[in-house]
Amino acid sequence: MIQYLVFVGAAINIWGAVIYIRDTLRGQTKPNRITWLMWGIAPLIGTTAAFVDGARWILLPALTTGLCPLIVFVVSFINPNAYWKLTKFDYICGALALAALGGWIITSEPLVAVVLAILADLFAGIPTFIKAWKYPETETGFAYVTAFFAMLTSFAALQTWSFAEYGFPGYLVLANACLIVAVYRKRLIR
Repeated sequence: MIQYLVFVGAAINIWGAVIYIRDTLRGQTKPNRITWLMWGIAPLIGTTAAFVDGARWILLPALTTGLCPLIVFVVSFINPNAYWKLTKFDYICGALALAALGGWIITSEPLVAVVLAILADLFAGIPTFIKAWKYPETETGFAYVTAFFAMLTSFAALQTWSFAEYGFPGYLVLANACLIVAVYRKRLIR
């Protein structure tokens, strides 16, 4: 039964990504390329490592969590109206994300790896959160809503309730909740 919930979560995540990609192609959504590149790289490294370690079907949500952002990153180059001008701050966040990702890759301590993975994703996401807060019209909030629910399904597949297992999915639920608020807050306040 848990397997099916994992597939549902992956499908929900893909659905949100397809809408985000559609809006990017139309020039309505302007993804921050540093965020979306880093959001693609980190999960794919983790998925590859877990696959080599023997994990299989449970990796589907993580795989979609990596592939979908990479597709968004590539699609952002197709429509020039989908470009969001990067600042020095964006590059600093990208460098911090890369440093945390590098630390995550070389550590052999699972808890440290989870914390560094969270930091890498956090640093990558800060520019998009700031952009969504200041310019919510440049984002497709539906993608964050679907990612929020997709990540909730991952809790059903947990083998044990340890920070090593729930830390990153829990962070992703919180991160997507923050992005949802950033995008929709003006509509909710009215």
